[in-house]
Formats: sequence, C-alpha cells, structure tokens
Amino acid sequence: MNILLHICCGNCAIYPVQQLREQSHHLTGYFFNHNIHPYQEYSRRLATTREYATKVDLPLLVDDQYLLEEFMANVADNPEQRCAYCYRSRLTKTAQKAAEGGYEAFSTTLLYSRYQNQDAIVDFGHELAREYGLIFVGQDFRPGWNEGIRISKEMNLYRQQYCGCIYSEKDRYHPREKTKAS
Repeated sequence: MNILLHICCGNCAIYPVQQLREQSHHLTGYFFNHNIHPYQEYSRRLATTREYATKVDLPLLVDDQYLLEEFMANVADNPEQRCAYCYRSRLTKTAQKAAEGGYEAFSTTLLYSRYQNQDAIVDFGHELAREYGLIFVGQDFRPGWNEGIRISKEMNLYRQQYCGCIYSEKDRYHPREKTKAS
C-alpha cells in the first residue's frame, strides 16, 4: 500500500518505517506536531525528523505550523484530556492529507510509544479511515521500542526526554510533591 505515516519525531519513526518497508509498503512521512513546546524543542524535533528522513531516503511532507495557541486553547480547560485532543488533531490532519494526496492508507508513529494510549489511537484512526475512505494501519510497533532506541543512538539522532507538550514537559521535569505517611 501507499501509506502516509504521521511522524511525531525522527526517533519514533525508525522502527515503524523499518517494519512497514519490510511489509513492502511505500511510505511518505508527514510531520505535523502543533503540540510540541517550547518552540526550540519543536524546531529540534523537526530538524531531527528531516535528518532521519534524509538518512533513510524517506519522502517527507512537513506542515510547519507552530499552532501553540490553538493547542493550548483546546486543552487548557482540561489538561487531563490533552492526549485525546493531541491524537485526534494530528490524526485528522494526517487523514485529510492522505485523502488529498491519493494515499491508500495512513498510520502514525505514536503507535511505537509505550507511553501512548494505543486503543484510543487505533479506534480514532479507524473512525477517520471510514470517514475519509482510507485504510488505517493500526499496527502495534511497541515490540520494537528497544531496537528503535538502539538504532537512534547509532544514528546519533537527537533524543527528546518528554512527549512534547508543555504538560508532558512538566510531568518529566517538575519535582512532584512527596506525600507524607500518616
């Protein structure tokens, strides 16, 4: 199949690209990640995605819109639900782009991460596939987690330390209060 693959970052693309190519699919990467904060992190992840795509000869489409205000307006009232919005917004743009570009299918490298809600991503991907007349490739790429990390280190790619949004940055770096035993 001719697949448009949403790429959240270069590192997370390694194993899915490898697997989908081994299955004889034709891939084009698609970078749209309006959730990443701060802008320097967004720029670094985009640069790393471009570097990776060049190294593995992966065609790459980039939607270089830094829509921080849009992202924040949609998650600020309920930060606990931010991931659902994030999945939906990025997968919707990917499905739209795939339909416009004549692709048969679409997928996402979010399915590589141990930290993402696989069921929510797959369910929404299939919903969008029906809406846009596409196939959603909801393959679980998590078994390749360690292999992807190893290869990214060998390729000397920048490796980020949090998912991307300001809330995940806080979760990663802000010291949590320790509860006192009663």
